Amino acid sequence: MRILYCAIDQIVPGTKGGSVHVTAVAEGLAALGHEVHVLVTPGDGSMPVTHGVHWIPMSPPLGSSKLRWLRRGAVRELSARIRPDVIMERYYNFGGEGILSAREIGARAVLEVNAPVIDHPGSPKALVDRALVVRPMQRRRERICAASDLIVTPSAAILPPGTPRAKVIELEWGADTDRFHPGAEGPLPFMRPPGVLAVFAGAFRSWHGAANLARAIRELESRGRTDIGALFIGDGPELARVKTEAANSANITFTGAIAHDRMPACLAAADIGVAPFDLGAHKPLALGFYWSPLKIFEYMAAGLPVVAPAADRIPRLVEGGVEGLLYQPASPVVGLADALERLTDATLRKRLGAAARERAVRDYSWRAHCEALARAIRGVQAHHRGPEITD
Repeated sequence: MRILYCAIDQIVPGTKGGSVHVTAVAEGLAALGHEVHVLVTPGDGSMPVTHGVHWIPMSPPLGSSKLRWLRRGAVRELSARIRPDVIMERYYNFGGEGILSAREIGARAVLEVNAPVIDHPGSPKALVDRALVVRPMQRRRERICAASDLIVTPSAAILPPGTPRAKVIELEWGADTDRFHPGAEGPLPFMRPPGVLAVFAGAFRSWHGAANLARAIRELESRGRTDIGALFIGDGPELARVKTEAANSANITFTGAIAHDRMPACLAAADIGVAPFDLGAHKPLALGFYWSPLKIFEYMAAGLPVVAPAADRIPRLVEGGVEGLLYQPASPVVGLADALERLTDATLRKRLGAAARERAVRDYSWRAHCEALARAIRGVQAHHRGPEITD
């Protein structure tokens, strides 16, 4: 298939989860023999070089994702020139440029949804939409979903009511299980401390709960456990707060943001992967844990036992006592500290980490994701009004 992938508000190369996702899906589809053209905002450095992937720089006007829809004409013109069999778009409320262009050229329209299409209770956006009487934002996103032949998402619960279940495929995102593995090597941006090392990797936002890991390390120190340290990798608005929580602790290290290709070695050098999500700190999560968390899958691929809260669907992603340890979200600091303390048992860590690696390879590889996605696209062929597609 010839695929045009619209993700113009994602920066490639980049360090955020969105850029990792877009790169992995594009490369994964190309590895299956498809021709993939990708619209992204160019980041610092060279674009990835992968056979079958053609990177096309196209940023939102003024760098604002809210103005993405203004690229509709450019995307339509490019689509007419490339003549893709499939146009796949990464959903955004102010997008639709790919999905609507697909309808005009007779291509299949595939929508990737990893953020709620519906409004959460008390949403300021919903209040504005209602004040505009005709609810233009709701109408636009419902139009985008209705115009899609296939919607791929971790959770159908975040789609508009009435979305036909037959055109929805629920898929988790994933990890590169070839690159992320227990033996990954490379230069490290930190000195590996003695003892057990827990790692948090990702964006520092309030609902990611990184501050709870810093507090848990301080709790462990108060118990006299100075043999358990924490490594924080990444950047974001909550970083300063986390550093404040970590002040005066000799067992906590920060690296800042690093290139994603250095992450496999960093995770392999750790002993435990921590995903301390705080669902109460992000109002849209009232709709449920709709994320498909890359950090958890990469931890598992690296052979790390995962420590996370037993909240919403997280226990379905990580089986407690099998692939990691889950704590009660009502007591995040003590629960996290207790789990880390239990994992000073090397035998337990090894057993859980091996099971996590096995699960990641089986269920959470990008190859598995892309194979399922390609099958689903093929599955809508009989119902598509456009031309037949060929390899």
